Amino acid sequence: MSQSEASSGESNHEKEVNLDSILEDQWMIRDCEIYKDEYKECTSFKGRFHQYFIYGHTIDCIQWKKDNDNCCKWVDNKDTKAAKSLIESEKKRRMERLQAHFRNDTWKKRKSPPTDWDKPLPEWMSKRYENTYLEMKAKEMKEGKDEDTVNSFCAIM
Repeated sequence: MSQSEASSGESNHEKEVNLDSILEDQWMIRDCEIYKDEYKECTSFKGRFHQYFIYGHTIDCIQWKKDNDNCCKWVDNKDTKAAKSLIESEKKRRMERLQAHFRNDTWKKRKSPPTDWDKPLPEWMSKRYENTYLEMKAKEMKEGKDEDTVNSFCAIM
């Protein structure tokens, strides 16, 4: 191997490392087949009928086509511009999907679970649970009696 080949091999490795650091949100990029399938579904007769039923009009599917093209450019040629465009599209799609969650002002968001999250069940609920199949099985499992049923297999021939 010549020195130029060795240096080009090192530069390829450096390029891969640089690509990973540049595209920290690379995990958002889906398989290219998914973008292709989404575009086909969006433009299909069934998809158009569904769009008309839900929105009252058909929607623009060109973004799925652009995303598919950018994904192919990224996978085939490691085109960082295409990857960045694809990541921005995914971020926009994600924000649209989570928009209702972020705008929610009805429920107070918690930072931790309630302090009494593991308290015992109320008495009325415990009484209702008595003598049920679920309670019997739980007792059997605690006592170790249920080993035969766990390891048994049923085969219908």
